[in-house]
Amino acid sequence: MKRLECLDGLRGMLAVYVLLGHMAPFAALPDAVQSLVSHGGAAVDLFFVLSGLVIVKALDRAGGRADAFLIARAARIFPVFLPVFAVSVALQVWSCGFGAMPWVGLDNAARSICVTAWPRTWLPEILAHLTMTHGLFPKAVLPDVWVSFLGSTWSLSTEWQFYILALLLHPAGRRRLVWVLLAMAAAGAAWRLSVPEPWQFSRAFLPNKAHFFALGVASLGVVRSEAGGLRRYGIVLTAVVAVCATHGTLGRLLPPLAWTLCLAAQMRPDAFGLRWAGLFLRSRVAAYLGAISYCVYLVNEPIHKVLSGALSGVADGDAVLFTFMWVPASILLPIGVSAWLHWHLELPALRWGRSLAQSVAARGGLPGRADWSRRI
Repeated sequence: MKRLECLDGLRGMLAVYVLLGHMAPFAALPDAVQSLVSHGGAAVDLFFVLSGLVIVKALDRAGGRADAFLIARAARIFPVFLPVFAVSVALQVWSCGFGAMPWVGLDNAARSICVTAWPRTWLPEILAHLTMTHGLFPKAVLPDVWVSFLGSTWSLSTEWQFYILALLLHPAGRRRLVWVLLAMAAAGAAWRLSVPEPWQFSRAFLPNKAHFFALGVASLGVVRSEAGGLRRYGIVLTAVVAVCATHGTLGRLLPPLAWTLCLAAQMRPDAFGLRWAGLFLRSRVAAYLGAISYCVYLVNEPIHKVLSGALSGVADGDAVLFTFMWVPASILLPIGVSAWLHWHLELPALRWGRSLAQSVAARGGLPGRADWSRRI
């Protein structure tokens, strides 16, 4: 199957959009601009759709082996996550500079993005992040664990929950995985609509995002041009839209509809109205941003925290001066740091993980999923 260049570019655009969404609330920008980049949650949902497609392909390449698959995933996630998370913990009490930023009101989203309070339950929260279990706790147990220290990592817990489920269900086939994910999404929606607030789960809990992964898994049939693949995708898309509609806001419908458009641009690049979108997503800039997207996604918050505290002191209450310095610096600095991390840390770790996974698989290594099933 040919490489999905269009979807690589989409990953880069999504990471930059999340970066812009985290940048904008700190600046004195027009409301129209703020509103335009305020859908970061929808961008992350699109990441989940992408993950649904990519992870099933990765499992197929690994032959469903638990060892090879988990080694490759760990090498993909942890080498960048661990140092960035450590820096974020060290910077937890760093001032965001809001005292010198009168234009940032108490209800401004910047105050939820940049937090300085040290968590009371800091030890279990750190342990939950290191084990990627921070999405499994209801609010009554650890209310803010899903966004503490490094807010963007909430999605990593969701991803790991999906990895384990996909690994367990891989022998049963993609269709079974899709239906289990949709059933989880329906159960998650029912729980959200009926259970008291203290026992609600965050966005990092897989059932609250399972429908997006299901859409990605169903997309593989379209990408591979399988018989009935497009029809099955349409059925899953309808189910996903129905789950999204339970939230009661039109913005929740953006991810499945945007994904369908991007998938069409990948599969039919010469179709009317899709040519320019496809060319843009296949461009070198979009492809490079896609390559460094994971680093961009992780580093923007701690960099913004340091930058906000520093520039607020320089601007000394001048919103125009702060915005003039903040906008270019808060965009270019995370991208520059991400490029460095990608070259010096992420790429070597990916090569090492791929080599180790192949070596373990060649030696017979740890038992694969089928072996575990027989033992159980």
